Amino acid sequence: MQTSSAPGKLYLFGEHAVVYGEPAIACAIERRATVTARKREDGRLRVNARNLTLNGFTVEYDRGTASPDIDAGDSLDAAATSYVDGAIAQARDAADAPDAGFEITIESEIPLGAGLSSSAAVVVAAIDAASRELGVDLDVRELARRAYEVEYDAQDGQASRTDTFCSATGGAVRVEGEDCRPIDVPNLPFVIGYDGGAGETGDLVSGVRELRERYGFAAATVDAIGDVVREGERALEAGDVKQVGELMDFDHGLLAALGVSARSLDAMVWAARDAGAVGAKLTGAGDGGCIVALDPSEESTRALRYTVDCVEAFRAELDAEGVRREDRS
Repeated sequence: MQTSSAPGKLYLFGEHAVVYGEPAIACAIERRATVTARKREDGRLRVNARNLTLNGFTVEYDRGTASPDIDAGDSLDAAATSYVDGAIAQARDAADAPDAGFEITIESEIPLGAGLSSSAAVVVAAIDAASRELGVDLDVRELARRAYEVEYDAQDGQASRTDTFCSATGGAVRVEGEDCRPIDVPNLPFVIGYDGGAGETGDLVSGVRELRERYGFAAATVDAIGDVVREGERALEAGDVKQVGELMDFDHGLLAALGVSARSLDAMVWAARDAGAVGAKLTGAGDGGCIVALDPSEESTRALRYTVDCVEAFRAELDAEGVRREDRS
């Protein structure tokens, strides 16, 4: 039996634009998904997800089953299982063990579908745990590559490398096309607000694509997000947290112009700003989920907890560690 964990992440800058080759900057946070893999000899895959949703779910199916029957009542649960299925396929491929069966247990501190890369964390941890259970030790970049392939397939070719690379390596990362690398950032006082919802990433990415193809100014908006990222990178290098916050505000406005924000996200962004945050924006695909603010005080956290649209507010520290082995006896 092997157990691995991987962190969630937030976008500091660049979501949606990164799909079109613009740069993005993301930071791993100290909320993790943990996956335990135990080999079984019958070729079947049993997935037991604890805390992935309120009640979790369990599903068991044969290798090669295209669409397992999941008694879970939520499309997000079915989507989560498809990611695990892809991760196990990658582990089998890495070990040249196409008939290997597994008992998989998932525990997660990351809200599902909320813009904090819960799926990437699960995929990275699952590939690492399952491949090690089959006797294969993947290096971090190979792990990130395989995890990206899972997300690429699951999201119909619309995935970015950002989520899986950041989850595999930890820390702060810069991604532009296939160029993925760690970067240094100053201490950033992250505050996360969560509205309890989740956007449909594929639909949101498709919506931005349609706008970009229809209107030149929408394409220019995507390009402008790339410019914000480049300015943000310079501000991070200079340690100018105030300017980082200002650029986060710009980024949120551009994302809202592309139609991927929501009233709940805007309400949380303004609550944090009014409480003194130096910047606040949505993180992830949008249309529900999470916002990130920068505030060293407790004021933004307190304000978010009193915001009607916010169901949870918490501080998040940068997690310098990516995939981690947490084997249990």
